[in-house]
Amino acid sequence: MQFADRAANARPNRLWRVAAACGCLAVFSCGMVMAENWPQFRGADGTGVSAEKGLPTSWSQGDYAWDVAIDGIGHASPVIWGNNVFVTSSEDEGAVRRLVCLEAQTGKQRWSRTIGMNRLRPANQKSSMASSTPATDGERVYVLFADKENYLAAAYDFAGELLWRRSLGAFESQHGLGVSPIVVDDMLIVCNDQDGPSSIFALDKKTGGTRWVTPRTFRGQSTSYSTPLVWRDGKGPPQLICASGPMGISSLDLQSGALNWHSGEFPLRTVASPVYAGGLFIASCGQGGRYGVLQVAVDPNSRDENGLAKVIWKREKMIPYVPTPIVVGDHLFDWTDEGIIACVEAKTGKDVWVKRLGGNFTSSLLCIDGKIFAVGESGKVTVIDAGPEFKELGSSNLGDSSYSTPAIANGRLFLRTFSRLKCLQAKKS
Repeated sequence: MQFADRAANARPNRLWRVAAACGCLAVFSCGMVMAENWPQFRGADGTGVSAEKGLPTSWSQGDYAWDVAIDGIGHASPVIWGNNVFVTSSEDEGAVRRLVCLEAQTGKQRWSRTIGMNRLRPANQKSSMASSTPATDGERVYVLFADKENYLAAAYDFAGELLWRRSLGAFESQHGLGVSPIVVDDMLIVCNDQDGPSSIFALDKKTGGTRWVTPRTFRGQSTSYSTPLVWRDGKGPPQLICASGPMGISSLDLQSGALNWHSGEFPLRTVASPVYAGGLFIASCGQGGRYGVLQVAVDPNSRDENGLAKVIWKREKMIPYVPTPIVVGDHLFDWTDEGIIACVEAKTGKDVWVKRLGGNFTSSLLCIDGKIFAVGESGKVTVIDAGPEFKELGSSNLGDSSYSTPAIANGRLFLRTFSRLKCLQAKKS
């Protein structure tokens, strides 16, 4: 089919283009400003951890700096660079996919761009057809959308102009697209996991051209939805850490896509992203929430001559299937889809404490200044202390359902619900 790319509002004028370009230069000129951005799913380093201070642990509707409606529905996280917030949404069963740019300070919409695609009715009601979080490098913003005929990757500049767009081929998945892109150096990493032969692409972020593509071993497993992370240990080349059913936890050379090591096959699909803690990489697999969920930790330095990394520990109870856990210090915090929280020794996999709060969770965890924020599907936000003893610090209600992971940047917490985006300003000390 032909794609319709159109503006939902007037094209920005020349003055705005200049201002946007100057804003990018200002961001790049100050490392401290860059560090405060939230450019992709779970932040710049993929850990979901922020050192921002002054955010409340409970609040009411009147405490928001702004609260605006977003056309359509979306479950992706917002991403932030400077005074720009980018969110995605979908309308009419995916016939319209949208990228929206807002002012971080005021919530005012700067521009909106839409792509016309085929309607899609995924089997999973949690798929919004806009569940993939965008990524940005301060000059461009990158989005992924898919229907059965095309898996699209596209790049826009900060003025909303389309820079490039390409199809990575057909896309077949029971639940639609869920994985998010990440920007690494001069590349855009896109996992092309689907119900069939799959691959991982490294695209030139300026042109969309292929830098390398690595086929994913396929043994009939269902689509993986896990967003990868980059590991830099200072001892060797950076590695791309992925999680999928066919390969379990795996490491690819970032420059070539060659396989460094893997943990061995997982029995089920992956949704949550891998995390790093205590010298170990930890990831989980499962099916339908509570059924057959498995979490493993592998030591990347213990691999044999065939590249098989040693599994150090396994957990089969109180494990999240969709929400990505979070690591704070020596502890792994698992917050399950059914509202059970486990504080776990990262090196051993042993429980430190377990607490059942109840509720249903799809959002991944965010840690701000030693406090863990978890958004329930009902819109209730629960905040606990990220420590070796359970302490509930507060709770609030967003007034709307949410499957989205929050984002934080420049003293502002951004909370995405089905149809709204809310901004909570940190208090100055």
